[in-house]
Amino acid sequence: MSCSLVCTHNSSRSQMAEGLLRSRYGDRYEVHSAGTNPEGVNPFAVAVMDEVGIDISEHTSDSIDAYDDTPLDVVVTVCDDAAENCPYLPARKHNLHQGFEDPSAVKGAEEEKRAAFRRIRDELADWIDETFPTDR
Repeated sequence: MSCSLVCTHNSSRSQMAEGLLRSRYGDRYEVHSAGTNPEGVNPFAVAVMDEVGIDISEHTSDSIDAYDDTPLDVVVTVCDDAAENCPYLPARKHNLHQGFEDPSAVKGAEEEKRAAFRRIRDELADWIDETFPTDR
């Protein structure tokens, strides 16, 4: 089953969600992430995922246009802006939305930014565990 996680910049939330979903359910899902305005993978996202043993350092920041011809079973928007502004990507089974705050919008010292990325990573992990149960 294929799943695409969509966020505006495809730099943080969708990248972390891709890594988490692939780590937990990669045997059942072919996982992609994309953005409406991709900007590259955020180094804080890479760092906080590494803290939990998930390497996303080789992820690329892709446009949703890259998946125009890819049949997707599940399409998930993980930020409100993407849900409101991205072209509708039809899923064969489910279109889902769950908005998460943008950790890259946090201003302040490095540790404050890292804490925001950790919080969103953990919120994504909890949501994935609730939404993509192993018995599904």
